[in-house]
Order: sequence, then C-alpha cells, then structure tokens
Amino acid sequence: MLGAREVVSDSSTAEILLAAADCFMERGYTATSVDDVARRLGATKGRIYHHFPSKADLFAGVFEYGMDLICVVIEPYRNMPGPAAERWTQLALAHTKHMMRAKTLARVVWEGVEMHLRGARTPEQRLVLDGLVKYRNSYSNIFRETIVQAREEGDFHFEDPAITVQSMFMALNAPIFWYVPRPGEDEENIESIARQVVTFVYRGLTGKGELDL
Repeated sequence: MLGAREVVSDSSTAEILLAAADCFMERGYTATSVDDVARRLGATKGRIYHHFPSKADLFAGVFEYGMDLICVVIEPYRNMPGPAAERWTQLALAHTKHMMRAKTLARVVWEGVEMHLRGARTPEQRLVLDGLVKYRNSYSNIFRETIVQAREEGDFHFEDPAITVQSMFMALNAPIFWYVPRPGEDEENIESIARQVVTFVYRGLTGKGELDL
C-alpha cells in the first residue's frame, strides 16, 4: 500500500466518515456543516468532534479514507508479472469498479482535488489539501508508470504521459457522476459496466488487439 497509512478499522470512525461523505457529495464542502453530518448520523456533534476537531479535519479524513480504500483495492495488481498493458488492465478494472461501489468517497476525493486546483481559502486548508493531493498524485503515478512501460513495450501508443493520464482518469472516474445502481443489479452488472469503461480507455491508449477481461 502507498506510504505507511492504514485503513480506518474503528467502526465508529468509519461510520462518521461515510455519513460525512454522503453529506459532502450532496451539498459540497462549503454548504456542509458538522450539524448536517450529525443529523445524518442521528448523533450529537460531540461524537464527531471527538474524532475530528473541525470540518476541515473531517473532510481530510474522508479524503484519506477514500484514498486508503482504493489503494487497498489495486494493491494485488501493482506488481503483477507479465506485460505492463495487462497489469494496467487489471489496475484500471479494479479502479473503475471501486468508483462505482464507493462513489460517495470518490466524489469527495474529486472535490478535494478541485478545491486544491481552485485555490483553498485559508492557509490551513491549503496545507491540508497539499498533503492530500500529494497522496492522490502518488496513486496516479502508479498508472502513469504502467502506461509508460506499456508504451516502451510497444503495446500502448500516446504522446504526452501527463495529458494521457489526466484523460485516462477522466474516463475511469466518470461513473462517480453518472452511475446509479438499479434495483436488482448484481456484481455481474458492475463488472459489465466497468469492462466497457476500461475497454473505451484501452482503445484510447491505442492498445493492440482485443482486451482480455
């Protein structure tokens, strides 16, 4: 896993983070208050402040939790032997399925990056977001290194890796904006949608041959 972080295991903390993620996704950072999260939990603000001293700390906690979980999801494929294009395929598929299963957390990560790009309002926010975005960038670099290796092996063809990685994640992350689970939907449905998204990106990387999924 990236760095020395450990995924939150305390159920009370995880419950707060998931409730906060729902609120941040629905209202955005600015419009969400600790009161909103407490109401969603059916708890007092004191329970939240026991774990997170401020709204900024709570947002950072949700961001980190979201990143920690996605890092765990892709970990089995990071050092997978064989061609880099095949490793990328498994990384991308795991990433996309997680975007669908944990879209509220993923949306908070996306909002945190957007806040960083727009410029945080206070020095404290900027400091917190700088650290969070570095974490997210270290995750992104796993994919960057993989597609560059696949290009060197002759399987992918693209020009600027930075532009390619940004475009790649725009597509792989897209389900957090449009995916809505339907009644009766099962794991097979999620797999099918994720495969279609990954195939689209694979062809954008001008991957050779058919995608083996």
